[in-house]
Amino acid sequence: MARLTRWARELLILALMLLVMVLIVDLWRAPQAPPAFEQQLLKTLGGESVSLAQLSRNKPLLVYFWASWCAVCRFTTPDVAKLVAGGSNVLTVALRSGSDQQVERWLAGKKLQLPVINDPQGSLSAQWQIGVTPTFVVISQGNVVQSTTGWTSYWGMRLRLWWAGI
Repeated sequence: MARLTRWARELLILALMLLVMVLIVDLWRAPQAPPAFEQQLLKTLGGESVSLAQLSRNKPLLVYFWASWCAVCRFTTPDVAKLVAGGSNVLTVALRSGSDQQVERWLAGKKLQLPVINDPQGSLSAQWQIGVTPTFVVISQGNVVQSTTGWTSYWGMRLRLWWAGI
């Protein structure tokens, strides 16, 4: 019994250390919202003009910065599409993934339907100081409330949106 208690304590310490490291890395990599970003109009691949403040007014918005060439994004993008299909408030930004047509072909090839802002030169992502893909930013009522980088599960994304809405 003492051995099991020791292992449980060691596992708990390891989990806490990992959590602290993840939080520190997230703070270090956290994107910075550009000045007056909430007033900026963005055009989706579908031709719709949207503003992040408007989209986040009634419920939290997940802004997902991804790239077609990003290995980790191949695992997270289907989960983001699942959020979209489930009615979650999501907007995605395709970072340096080619022309509008190339992004549309890539999405069609993966059978994904997402609201996408194409950022072919990376200028929008640079304004946000995005240095890692994927990056997830949660905006509520026009304010950035949280962000994370790297792999995140479907339930992790849902939990972040839920947390921002309470």
